[in-house]
Amino acid sequence: MPAAPVIVVITYRAQPGKGAAARTTLAALIALVLAMEPDCLGITLLQDPADDTRFLLYEEWTSQAAYTGPHMQTPHIQAFIQGAAATFAGPPDISFWHDVPLS
Repeated sequence: MPAAPVIVVITYRAQPGKGAAARTTLAALIALVLAMEPDCLGITLLQDPADDTRFLLYEEWTSQAAYTGPHMQTPHIQAFIQGAAATFAGPPDISFWHDVPLS
């Protein structure tokens, strides 16, 4: 039986006045991940309507190992990490979740 997918929740805060740039940067990164990484099963980008510097990514991956291993070593993620300080106020908060059966 294959392992259940893992949910990755990531929160970012853009620097003041850089909410639009952060949204553009994240959208471009998401497009690359979805096009190039088969272990990524989907990503939803959310923005706080009351604070345009706050973002949440809700991602579904085949496993936590796929996210923390191969994904983090891709050239597009490495380039994003290297350039993030120009737009974001600090590192993201990343947490891992799994479905809980209700019965």
